[in-house]
Amino acid sequence: MPLLASDIDDAIRAAGLRVTESRRAVFGALRSHPHASADDIHAAVQPVVDCTLQSVYNALGDFAAAGLVRRIEPAGHPMLFELRVDDNHHHLVCTRCGAVEDVDCATGHAPCLVPGDTHGYRVAVAEVTYWGLCATCAAEDS
Repeated sequence: MPLLASDIDDAIRAAGLRVTESRRAVFGALRSHPHASADDIHAAVQPVVDCTLQSVYNALGDFAAAGLVRRIEPAGHPMLFELRVDDNHHHLVCTRCGAVEDVDCATGHAPCLVPGDTHGYRVAVAEVTYWGLCATCAAEDS
């Protein structure tokens, strides 16, 4: 179900941010493009609003700082952004095509992993990335 402009505006305001045309477009694009890079989002918003790649980065940075989006950084891949925040989920990343999928944590509560030695840290979150071949790439090997 697509978000209405008023829902997007409310989400942006609730995060303590001012609503702008570019922020609205970036947020809407993330709704349709989970795990998107800034370049992907920029390409998606260009038909909707004329904004620079730097404006997209600014909006994504503001959203991440406000807790509105989650930034994930799979090794060897561009930084990706998603709207699924504040839950305990991880990611599957295809080593061939780079596809990314969400996967819920097996233990259910954060942090789902506890290090053997915390070195005095109070651990709040553990990020897990599973690497392998997606179903499409695996089928190509068959």
